[in-house]
Amino acid sequence: MVEAVNAIELKNITKRFGEKVIANDSVNLTVRKGEILSLLGENGSGKTTLMNMLSGIYFPDEGQIFVNGKEVMISSPKDAFDLGIGMIHQHFKLIEVLTAAENIILGLPGKMTLNMDEVIKDIQALVDKYGFELDCRKKIYEMSVSEKQTVEIVKMLYRGSDILILDEPTAVLTPQETEKLFAVLRNMRADGRSIIIITHKLHEVLALSDRVSVLRKGKYIGTVNTCDATESSLTEMMVGEKVSLNIDRPEPENPREILKVSGLTCLDNEGVKSLDDVSFTAFGGEILGVAGIAGSGQKELLEAITNLCPIAEGTISCVNEHGKEVVISGKSPEHISKESIHIAHISFVPEDRLGMGLVASMDMTDNMMLRSYREGKGIFADRKKPRELAERLIDKLGIVTPGVSTPVGRLSGGNVQKVLVGREIAMHPDILLVAYPVRGLDINSSYQIYNLMNEQKKKGVAVICVIEDLDVLLEISDRILVLCGGRVTGIVDGRTATKDEIGLLMTKGQKEESHV
Repeated sequence: MVEAVNAIELKNITKRFGEKVIANDSVNLTVRKGEILSLLGENGSGKTTLMNMLSGIYFPDEGQIFVNGKEVMISSPKDAFDLGIGMIHQHFKLIEVLTAAENIILGLPGKMTLNMDEVIKDIQALVDKYGFELDCRKKIYEMSVSEKQTVEIVKMLYRGSDILILDEPTAVLTPQETEKLFAVLRNMRADGRSIIIITHKLHEVLALSDRVSVLRKGKYIGTVNTCDATESSLTEMMVGEKVSLNIDRPEPENPREILKVSGLTCLDNEGVKSLDDVSFTAFGGEILGVAGIAGSGQKELLEAITNLCPIAEGTISCVNEHGKEVVISGKSPEHISKESIHIAHISFVPEDRLGMGLVASMDMTDNMMLRSYREGKGIFADRKKPRELAERLIDKLGIVTPGVSTPVGRLSGGNVQKVLVGREIAMHPDILLVAYPVRGLDINSSYQIYNLMNEQKKKGVAVICVIEDLDVLLEISDRILVLCGGRVTGIVDGRTATKDEIGLLMTKGQKEESHV
């Protein structure tokens, strides 16, 4: 009987960055034809670097790559594409000023002139076939994070990749979109295509993949059949020791009103209400979770509180410890920052970490300075304190980086998130707004962030967090505000609410009476 040829075989792959960092250390990995392989590991374990060598972004220092049984040299993305390898990256590789269709066909061989109507027709046929929702003529800069991710997925499908690599593909998708994507991937597997998924969502690994390979600190640990694995066993392989998967939720101590939102209404660029008459109160010493299907107004809510999103109607007020209430809506972030010394200091971890939160080309010290440069005397900025803060965050959060002088854009997605969350918490806020704080983080790092949020809660901070994982939201939140179509459909007790109850509120269009 002839032995089946693997789609991908990596032998003793090693990749170094400088003298100190060994991203991959003699990694051996196989991907079979017609299988879905999940690649697991902590942040900085070398998963994305390994896949970047398959997709032609990096070139290995040592080792061999075999595609369909033949040894190959992949020195550019074009080489990878010619071999039928396509990769969807965690950070989007899209041209903002072009449309979805233009991004999808960009770089493909063809005639000097294109009939874009025909191109869009072909792309739309693919979109309809797989059940995606995408406006092919829409500019990328007008899109939500979820829509941008959809463009990336459709781009690879349109190019007909036989070997598809997805780096955290569901991080920005709703449960419904995730199920649609999984259906597409299963169909591709049935056609004999090979799929590699980098993800930290263990329940997705167990639901979708055939086998699971684990990396730890750049080394290959092993591969197991998914049917023989559990969340606990996979976590132990990743971390090297048993990890408790229970989230702590201390009772709020002396909660007090700290943020009041009344009748908040916001309009998008087309005049459609992104938030419609939203009212709630956030208390210091509690975690208020925000649930909703993607695009229900979560992003606009957090940005409105920080005055990054224009407000059409309503007010947002901060209340100090003496009960003094000051309206902050309609004021610039700089003005709020000055007034917050006497009212409440606000920290914000946005959804788009390298678009709004950090500057990819700047190092950790400079990114720390984005929050403190105004404190410098005269014309000189103080670099000593930001550098010390960066070094403390590296130690406390286990950020994997060659040093504080390395541009944050070169770090793995999870380590970028740690830099952003750590910086905002280090500002000693009274109100902490976080959008998807553990997106792209491994299990161990996620629990570090949950613990940091609980530490802030214990200090009397009002924590408002948007998390797409309802199981986590139910475990960590004291109360949960549910949005649907920009409207509040319920505010429920996190200790007594059920996943089904919240799911129902997420799909309702009418306001419900709050439970608490």
